[in-house]
Amino acid sequence: MAWEPDRSAARGGTGGTGTTLEVLRALESGPRGLPEAEADERLARHGENVFPGRRPDPWPRRFARSLRDPFTAVLLSLGLVSAGLAAWGTACVIAVLVTVSCVLRATGEHRADRSAAALRELLATTATVRRRPAEREEPVTRELPVEQLVPGDVVLLAPGDLVPADLRLLRTTGLTVHEAALTGESAPVARGAAGDLCFQGSSVVSGSATGLVVATGADTVLSGALPQDRGRRLPGPFDRSVNGIAWTLVRCMLLVAPLVLVASALVRGRGMETLPFAVAVAVGLTPEMLPVVVTTALARGAALLARGGEVIVRRLPALHDLGAVDVLCVDKTGTLTRDRPVFACAVDAEGREDPAVLHWAAVAALWTLHLAELPAPDALDEALLDADEERGGGADGVEGVAALPCGPGRRIASALVRVAGGEPGTLPDFRPGSLPDLLPGSLPGNVRPLRPATGAGAPAGRYVLVVKGAAEDVLERCTHVSEEGRARVIGSADRAGLAARADALAASGLRVLAVALAERPASASPYAPEDEQELTLAGFVGLQDALAPTAEEALAVLAGRGVTVKVLTGDHPGTAARACRDLGLDPGEPLTAARIDAAGDAELARLAARTTVFARCAPEHKARVVRALRASGATTGFLGDGVNDLAALRAADVGICPRDGVAVAREAADVVLASKDLTALDRAVVAGRRSTGNIAAYLRITLSSNLGNVIAMLAAGLLLPFLPMLPAQVLVQNLCFDAAQLALAFDRPGATAHLRPVVLRPRALFRFMTGFGLLNATADLATFGVLALTVHPGDGAGGQAAFHAGWFTENLLTQALVILLLRAGRDAAERRAPLPLRLATAALAVTGLLLPLSPLGPALGMTALPPLYYGLMTVVLTLYGTALAVARRKARTQQSPYARMRKSP
Repeated sequence: MAWEPDRSAARGGTGGTGTTLEVLRALESGPRGLPEAEADERLARHGENVFPGRRPDPWPRRFARSLRDPFTAVLLSLGLVSAGLAAWGTACVIAVLVTVSCVLRATGEHRADRSAAALRELLATTATVRRRPAEREEPVTRELPVEQLVPGDVVLLAPGDLVPADLRLLRTTGLTVHEAALTGESAPVARGAAGDLCFQGSSVVSGSATGLVVATGADTVLSGALPQDRGRRLPGPFDRSVNGIAWTLVRCMLLVAPLVLVASALVRGRGMETLPFAVAVAVGLTPEMLPVVVTTALARGAALLARGGEVIVRRLPALHDLGAVDVLCVDKTGTLTRDRPVFACAVDAEGREDPAVLHWAAVAALWTLHLAELPAPDALDEALLDADEERGGGADGVEGVAALPCGPGRRIASALVRVAGGEPGTLPDFRPGSLPDLLPGSLPGNVRPLRPATGAGAPAGRYVLVVKGAAEDVLERCTHVSEEGRARVIGSADRAGLAARADALAASGLRVLAVALAERPASASPYAPEDEQELTLAGFVGLQDALAPTAEEALAVLAGRGVTVKVLTGDHPGTAARACRDLGLDPGEPLTAARIDAAGDAELARLAARTTVFARCAPEHKARVVRALRASGATTGFLGDGVNDLAALRAADVGICPRDGVAVAREAADVVLASKDLTALDRAVVAGRRSTGNIAAYLRITLSSNLGNVIAMLAAGLLLPFLPMLPAQVLVQNLCFDAAQLALAFDRPGATAHLRPVVLRPRALFRFMTGFGLLNATADLATFGVLALTVHPGDGAGGQAAFHAGWFTENLLTQALVILLLRAGRDAAERRAPLPLRLATAALAVTGLLLPLSPLGPALGMTALPPLYYGLMTVVLTLYGTALAVARRKARTQQSPYARMRKSP
């Protein structure tokens, strides 16, 4: 079942109502075309002939939209507070972070849109238009960009042209068009009648035509098929996760800052002079670089995918969502199977294998193709001809006389052939052993005997009518059936049995054609459908969809990665189920459109979760199934390429479209593939999981480290008579730590990180943050003990500066250790960190050791430390690293902070 455009009228209101003359008058046009001046005026009035939303947003608008990111908004708020407190250093640094993050995100999405725009070159860029230079001058035919077409233009179509707008046909000559982009049907459709409509997105297969443009741009049927709620899309997994993390951190910050002020006032009697420190603590809890790290990781993954032109990620968060996908919905045709069928079997009326049935079907296909002057052979006919040729078939001694092909409302095709030689009433052996006396001298009595044409030069031989087509349509024209070489009358029980045999073949996943024969007399009268009666059924031919070469391997790989594939198709349930079985995918019990319509939303969510094949689906069924899967807790991707897939593309967490999909489908998709190949999609899924793993590693590291520091600051603030760390020191420490963590975007997660869907899960991350934050706070408190023994912080300003320097050094050293041990994938002992990460952690450790000793140390309120401090600190770091590795191994065996995306109960 496919989407069917409304052929009664174009959306512009003048395309389908009234006669052609009335339409010409309504558009104030004529066969000679519009004057150029009038066309220019209409272009200004109606706008360019482009799809709604085709033009990407300008870079400044993307930059402004990036400011709405939750973490960016939090940073902006903290920056404003810092500026209000005259903490200009903090405010400036925050402004730089926000600017860098927004620039990276806007640039990455702008680059993706430019890559997607290059795909539009696959569409027609010009159209052949008839216009008049002036009102009274003769018309001139010339090429114009399709964007400049206006209602009233006269367009000329030729084979290979793409229809550039909605047209009312004025003249046609053997016109047939492909409408697969609109309806999903692969067979060409005849548009031979003047006055018929031809829609944008169709392509001319054969013939020529002159058409009147009746609708352009947003008024075309193709644009009208866009979902009406395309501006309102439900948040995806990335948006939900980031929003959850952001709001949890906001609550923590709103709690921590007042807590620092109150504790300092109650315990130490400090007043508002503690406010800058409280703001610094709040900033210290915030993962300031998260927008930058997220954008860098996603942009890098998207750039690697686009480098070979295989995958273009049009919306950066969609790369994360791809990594979170655990259910992928696909169509059958073109994804799991190719667009053409292959021969499966040929059986007689009793169900026995009979190659003669295949041969007669191939004879009908061959002469229907030649005599009906079809633009291209039907896919079923091609399969029959190929199979017959492989078996050594041929049509020697057979000459085509007339043919009637399939057409709208006609599901059979027939050919009248002349067979040379032989006795009247018998059919010859075209190939020895392949056609054993199908009707040996026993034509049914009510069939007219052969009467060769009389007169000189009359062709010798006998005439045989071969009919093939939909089983039920052929059976209703049959009065006899061939049984063991003899024709006998079909009784009512026989007819029911033959229909059941055809249904059984269809239920096994085959496309079934019935083949029937009849001998006809030579006649000078034209051959007509009325002659397709009183036939003898020869048997049935079964065809099955040819499997896509890489589909079986890709399905196995996706299953190994924890992605469940569901098939949404308009085909017969048996056909879809057979294709799944042949690919190693258990189809289970297919769910049909009728069952989908009867189910409520809650029931459909339960059914969709356990169903693999959804058959006889219209566009609205596909979208409803996708929404039901999302409601059941699955992160859902949908791969579609036609107008009939638009609603489902918009309903999915991730909409995926191949490059050769219809333009509006590509515009609605989040990800564009070079081909409709699941192998390329698997690479995109892996890239998404790698990027998400690196983002999760950053969050694990920064949240746990920041929480430990905040706990230690609160404890030290209550125990010490001075601020444990100056606001400037907090800011410099955060900058160094965050800069080092940018290298996490270049980390390579272990192989096991790609084996399951991954998503940022706020609850798991905060459990991890709490456990490792307490461990980090313990190391900080141990450092306080070391400092109490080595630098005596109570000894005036010098002691305070030494305390600040000692804690600053310990913080950067422990943070370097945390980066190496808590990064994505396996433990550091199992694999070597990539070079950018090793350089970043080394630079962080060196900064922590040397900065207090440098000329900048005194400016930041720090001084040199005694050698004993470094010895004791080595012991603390060794114990901390050991505890960190043990806790990491234990946490990994229990629950990873990024795991399969399922809604928590």
